[in-house]
Amino acid sequence: MLPIPSCQKLIIWILSMLNNSFFYLFTLSLFKNAKRYIAITLLSAVVIFLLSSVLYISGSIKYSFQKQLSLEPDFTVQKRVGTRLVPLNDSIADKIVDIYGVSEVTKRVYGSYFFDKEHNAQIVGIDLLDEQASKALHNILRKEEIKPFLSSESMIVGESVYNYLKSHFYPKAYNFFTPDGKLKKVKIFKVLDSRSALFSANLIIMPQELAKEIVGLKESQITDIALNVPNVDERSNIRSKLESLFFSARVYGKKQMQEAYENLYNYKGGLFLVLYLVVIATLALILYLRYTLANSLEKKEVAIFRALGWSIKDIITLKSLESISIVALSFVLGTLLGYIYVFMLGAPLLKNIF
Repeated sequence: MLPIPSCQKLIIWILSMLNNSFFYLFTLSLFKNAKRYIAITLLSAVVIFLLSSVLYISGSIKYSFQKQLSLEPDFTVQKRVGTRLVPLNDSIADKIVDIYGVSEVTKRVYGSYFFDKEHNAQIVGIDLLDEQASKALHNILRKEEIKPFLSSESMIVGESVYNYLKSHFYPKAYNFFTPDGKLKKVKIFKVLDSRSALFSANLIIMPQELAKEIVGLKESQITDIALNVPNVDERSNIRSKLESLFFSARVYGKKQMQEAYENLYNYKGGLFLVLYLVVIATLALILYLRYTLANSLEKKEVAIFRALGWSIKDIITLKSLESISIVALSFVLGTLLGYIYVFMLGAPLLKNIF
């Protein structure tokens, strides 16, 4: 006779358990201690829910950061006086284009605009002649929408900006104050998709010349210059050339941006870890008290089982199955609730920590 495979043995054992008194006592014990087990399951599910929610949020943020970082240029040239960012002359970009090994040189215009003391937005100017900006614009607008957008004084706004403008009775247009004290009326052309809210919620996109006027730049001025170096081996050499040619400017690499992202990510993750440890300690104390109170009852149950002729192995199996059932139910419940909370409800309250 051929030996029965281990999986078949397991199935036979489970079926035999369903047909004898062991399964009956197992279910009876669960129902008898239902209140205690429900309380323990809910408390455990809360812990797993918090942990799974944080893992879902942190994983999503990390993925979004990495995706955003892959779109960033290899180098950014800026000019700073102290900690203040000052404009560059756009003629510098023409000199950078002549450096061998450099490609996709982009003149960028952006700046912050404060609606009031607590609310601000990031204004970004788009130039259709710029290849990268043109590609980005094609992802936001349909082909027939691009020309009307660039030929008019219009803007594309993020979800948070639109909600703020709408709440202050500017559902279709907004009057910007330029640095020289003039009013500039700009129409809302489109609202960005909420799925990109992590990076675009506080964003305003408009034609570059209009953006210069609102952030206070002259016609020949730009905020900074972005460039790519396709050959990885040439990047350190190109950086040295840029720093020697433009000694008053600062050259930032993609690696520095990655470190800044990681520092921000680790700071917020550490902040939540402290809060999470406090919750874990509290729930662990509650569970300990629950088990302590139930200890005397379990001793009586063990004594009764022994009196009925049960072996120690059978009693341990019964109690282990009870614990495994509670752990499995808590894990499934906590993980499922965490998924619904983060990906379906948008992680209210908890997302503000990150």
